[in-house]
Amino acid sequence: MSTVYDASALLAVIFSEPGAESAIELLSQAGGLVSAVNWSEIGASLVERGLEPQDIARELSAFGLDVVPFDEEQANLAAALRPVTRSIALSLGDRSCLALAKVRAARVVTANPGWAKLEGFSVIVVRG
Repeated sequence: MSTVYDASALLAVIFSEPGAESAIELLSQAGGLVSAVNWSEIGASLVERGLEPQDIARELSAFGLDVVPFDEEQANLAAALRPVTRSIALSLGDRSCLALAKVRAARVVTANPGWAKLEGFSVIVVRG
C-alpha cells in the first residue's frame, strides 16, 4: 500500500517537531507520495523561514517522495470532502492530501490528531 504524506508530517521532520521520529520511520518505507498542493505548503513554510526559493527543491528532494500533480479528479474529491471535514477545520491542503489518498487507495500520514476521526481513510497520526 502506498503512503501519502500530509505537509504537517513532513514539516515535523524538517523542524524536528514532535512526531518527527515516527514520520522518519515511515518515510524509510517505499511508495511515498505527496500532493503538489502539500509540496507547495511546505515550500511556502521554508521560504517564510528564510530559505531561498531555488533551494527548496533540493531540501525537499531528500524525502524521496513522488510529487503528484493536483488534477481534476482530486479537485472534485477535495471539494466533496469540505462538508464532511468542516467539523475538524481541514484546509484545502489537508483535503488535497486526503483526495490523493482516496484516488491512490493509499494510507495517509499526518501530524494532525484530528484526522484520526475521519471515516473511510487509513490514517496514521505521528503526533498524539
